[in-house]
Amino acid sequence: MTALRDAQNAIIGYLLIGTDNTARMVIEAERTRLDQALQDKNAELMSARIIADKANLAKSEFLSSMSHELRSPLNAILGFAQLMDSATPAASPQQKASIDRILHAGWYLLELINEILDLAVIESGSLAISEEPVSLAEVMFDCRSIIEPQSQKRGIRLSFPDFDVPVFVRADRVRLKQVLINLLSNAIKYNRPDGTVVVGCDTTIKGRIRISVTDTGQGLSPDQLRQLFQPFNRLGQERSSEEGTGIGLVMSKLLVELMGGSIGVRSTVGAGSEFWYDLKASAAPELIGLEAVDPEAMQASGAKTSSVRTVLYVEDNPANLELVEQLIGRRADLRMLGAVNATLGLELARARHPDVILMDINLPGMSGLQALKLLREDPLTKHIPVIAISANAMVGDINKGLEAGFFRYLTKPINVNEFMKTVDQALEGAKPELSPT
Repeated sequence: MTALRDAQNAIIGYLLIGTDNTARMVIEAERTRLDQALQDKNAELMSARIIADKANLAKSEFLSSMSHELRSPLNAILGFAQLMDSATPAASPQQKASIDRILHAGWYLLELINEILDLAVIESGSLAISEEPVSLAEVMFDCRSIIEPQSQKRGIRLSFPDFDVPVFVRADRVRLKQVLINLLSNAIKYNRPDGTVVVGCDTTIKGRIRISVTDTGQGLSPDQLRQLFQPFNRLGQERSSEEGTGIGLVMSKLLVELMGGSIGVRSTVGAGSEFWYDLKASAAPELIGLEAVDPEAMQASGAKTSSVRTVLYVEDNPANLELVEQLIGRRADLRMLGAVNATLGLELARARHPDVILMDINLPGMSGLQALKLLREDPLTKHIPVIAISANAMVGDINKGLEAGFFRYLTKPINVNEFMKTVDQALEGAKPELSPT
C-alpha cells in the first residue's frame, strides 16, 4: 500500500496492490513434497543396495563354504583312487574297472561343482576377466591335447586349422580355453558314430576373429535352438545316456560376452550343427626385456639333485595328510614332514628348514594366510616356497592367496600329475637358506 500525494505533499489517496499467492504456494508445497519423495526414494534405494550387498556377500560366503565342504571329501576320494590306479603291482582288470568308475564319477562331480560355482560367480558380477593378446594356435594346440582322448574313445575325427601366420585375439586365456573345450566336448558327445568335428578360424570379419566348431551330429530343431542357452536345460538329452549339466553353453555365452564377444549357432536337423563365437582381433604381444639365454645354463639350473629334499605339509585333515604322504613316499628323492596346525608347522619350518612347504588355508587357530605372513617375516623361513593346497576354490580366494605370496595355489581335489609337477617347480626355484642378519 502506497500513499498518493499532490504537489503540496498532501495525501490525496492510497494505492493498494494485491497479488494471489495461491499458485506459488501450491508449487512450493509440491516442490517440498517432491523433495521429500526423492529423499525417501534415495533412502529406499540405499537400503535396497545395502540389503543386496549383504545378500551378495552371504551368497559368496555360502558358495565358498560349500566349495570347501564339497571339495574336501572329493580330494580324498579322487586322490586315493589315483593312487590305487597307479599302484604297483597293477590292479586286476575287475579292480581297474571299479577304480575307473570311481575316478569318472568323481571328476564328473567336480566338473559339476565347478560349473555351478562359476555360473553363480558370473551372475553375481564378481568374475574377473584378465584380457591379453592370446595366440589361437597355442590355445587350439592345448585344447586338442586335452580333448583328443575323448574323441579317440568315441571314434570321432578331429580337424584343426593350420595357422600360416600368427593369429591373436583379445581374451582371457583360461576362459577362452574353457569355452572352446566345452564346445568341442559337446560336439564329440552328441555326434554320430565315426563322425567328424571341424574347428575353423575365420579372419575375414573386420576387427574380429570367428572361431567355429562344426559337428556331424543330429542337429537341433528350431524349438531346441530357442531354448539353447537356458540354464539346466539339456534339450531332452537328460533322457539319454550322455552325462551333462545343461550349464556349459550358458557359461560359454556369459564368458564370451564378458570378453566383449558374441556367440551363435547354425544347425540343420539330421546334418549337424556349427557353434561359433567372435572375439576382438589383437596384435601380437610385445616382448619386453627378453634376453638371450644360454641353453647349457638352463640345463644346469634345471638339473635334478640327487640329495633327498624335504617337503613340509601343514594340514589338519588326516586323510589329506595320508594322501600326500603316500604321493611323496613314491619319490626316493623326497621325504615329508606333517603338521596338523599352523603353529606346529611354523615350529617345524624353523627347526627343520624344509625345501618346500605345502599349506592348507582353513587351519584350526591360525589360518594358512596368517602362517604365510609369519613365514615371510622370519629370516630363517622367508626364502622357502609355499604352495597353497586348499578347498577354497573361488576366484577371489585364489587371487587373494596368490597376492599374499603363495608360490602356487592348488585347489582340492588335487590332480596327482599337476601336484607333483608343481612340487618339482618349487624345488627347482627354491633358494638356499639365508642366515639371519
